[in-house]
Amino acid sequence: MTVENYSSPNSNSFIKKTIKIPIEKNFVCLRNLNPKRTRFEVEYSLEKGSCTNSFLFKSSQEKQSISQDHILIHPPGLTFEKEFLEEFETLVSNDSAPIKLVMGHINPNKVAFVKKMNLKYKNLMVICSNPGAKLFKEIWNLRKPSKNASLKENLEIEVGVPKMQIVKQLETLSLANNFEITFIPAPTARWPGGLIIFEKQTGLLMSDKLFGAHIHEEKWAELNSISTEEARRHYFDCLMAPMSTQVNSIIEKLEDFEIDTIVPGHGPAISGSWRSLLNNYQSWGESQKHSNLRVALLFASAYGNTAAIADAIARGISKTGVKVNIINCEFTESDDLINEIRKADGYLIGSPTLGGHAPTPIISALGTLLAEGDRSKPAGVFGSYGWSGEALDLLEKKLKDGGFNFGFEPIKIKFSPDPLMIKKLEETGIQFGKKLINAKLRQQRKANVGLNTSKSDPTINALGRVVGSLCILTAQKGNEDNLIRGAMVASWVSQASFTPPGITIAVAKERAVENLLHTGDNFALNILEQNNHQSLLKQFLQSFKPGDNRFRNLDIKLSPSNQPLLNGALAWLEGTVKQRMECGDHWLIYAEIKHGKVIKKDGVTAIHHRKTGANY
Repeated sequence: MTVENYSSPNSNSFIKKTIKIPIEKNFVCLRNLNPKRTRFEVEYSLEKGSCTNSFLFKSSQEKQSISQDHILIHPPGLTFEKEFLEEFETLVSNDSAPIKLVMGHINPNKVAFVKKMNLKYKNLMVICSNPGAKLFKEIWNLRKPSKNASLKENLEIEVGVPKMQIVKQLETLSLANNFEITFIPAPTARWPGGLIIFEKQTGLLMSDKLFGAHIHEEKWAELNSISTEEARRHYFDCLMAPMSTQVNSIIEKLEDFEIDTIVPGHGPAISGSWRSLLNNYQSWGESQKHSNLRVALLFASAYGNTAAIADAIARGISKTGVKVNIINCEFTESDDLINEIRKADGYLIGSPTLGGHAPTPIISALGTLLAEGDRSKPAGVFGSYGWSGEALDLLEKKLKDGGFNFGFEPIKIKFSPDPLMIKKLEETGIQFGKKLINAKLRQQRKANVGLNTSKSDPTINALGRVVGSLCILTAQKGNEDNLIRGAMVASWVSQASFTPPGITIAVAKERAVENLLHTGDNFALNILEQNNHQSLLKQFLQSFKPGDNRFRNLDIKLSPSNQPLLNGALAWLEGTVKQRMECGDHWLIYAEIKHGKVIKKDGVTAIHHRKTGANY
């Protein structure tokens, strides 16, 4: 399938807009573009903007046509209401035209858009899976508390739920112009109502949440797999890793279809390299698959805010190599829930507060956790609330009274988390994962009667003789209202090139600052002095709580790109990340050096000497 790249009549790439990309006659992609991060969820943290893809099969005007319906697949969320409907009306102007909306997944933002569309188009029908229909109706009838609206506005009268068509299994629908679409159920814990759509004539797989990337891109397809790999990997790690087993099962289903091109819900199309992306999805989940530690993360989410919190915490835990199993309590059988609780090494449970109460599925799951959970394993409570937060108080009290120890203080967030809170949540997950790992190591040391095998391994001992300069890596991004900062002690640093001047730095995957070191990000490397580095080293080697300010009580200056420079350093370098390579339990960062300065010309660089290559 060949689709020509479409150039928007409005050439301004810095505004939110919807563009039309013709695929075939009467088949068009409506791409919604936003150059800024559209939401604060963890998967948007690369801040490369985003685009969402919807697809319209226009009805044939011929009377003998198989279908007189317009089919809109994967409609956008309310974020793009104005821009999308303006473009959609140029294609379907008749308010009485029969329109079927195929919902790839259900969330409050999507349902809110359908409500707006339902006001204009009088002959609307929603097509979704059975779990999707249940969730759609629940969200439709919810009254969402708003930060800015009055109580009277929050109690606005709702119109009735539109007609619904339920997809219960693999189904095929013939359309006009010889198009044939197949509905592929793709349920996951995060999106139990998942539907993927395949069109046979073009070989186009409209994969919705699978294979996405938050990139602002007007061109139909990616230039090559390398150009989007980092963004797609980040998206996978944030959303798909905790569900890798379910995702692999869906990928196996796709082998039965003659795919030409994949177009996900977010990001450009994938044509020549789609098979390698499928392989990447399976390989990226291998670390989760083989982890010997696992966390059961139980949740329900009315408006998506609690789910966003769960994603951020799960992302942090996954960075430590601990497996996270996300369990949507509303769509999980009791036997499956019991099995996951019994196998888990830690438990997290999250809930919204609805009408002063926790949802019934959460109450049921809480009872199961109290009955089946091991009190020697850490637990955690999290969730969001609008008017009140009684559900979270209930979870905290019941678990404490039941004898559970908490791995972190209960997390209670009003409405949705902002970027600073997302970072804190990720750090909370990292800390929780590390606690599980350390507890496991203590058990192993007891079993080995205190023998540290690495000290007797000559290869590991030899590796420890590789030395590096002691540095403090500092980074920050964002504006004054949402300034995100991070820092770490770095000694695995090396010059990598002369022209342009470049360095490599190895960053452990579980480092909190790792999320500030993606391609295009800036950072500073503060090189420490041999005879004057202890105070700075002590500052950054201490144990920080999630969200703590690493730079408290320090004299900070800024580099040309506003990166923190530490008073007392021997020299500093400012770099821009150009490439990242995955190396076992670390990321290898290659950066081009833009600026730098030696502060103490007679000083000597501090060196990190180790006796073993098994740790820092």
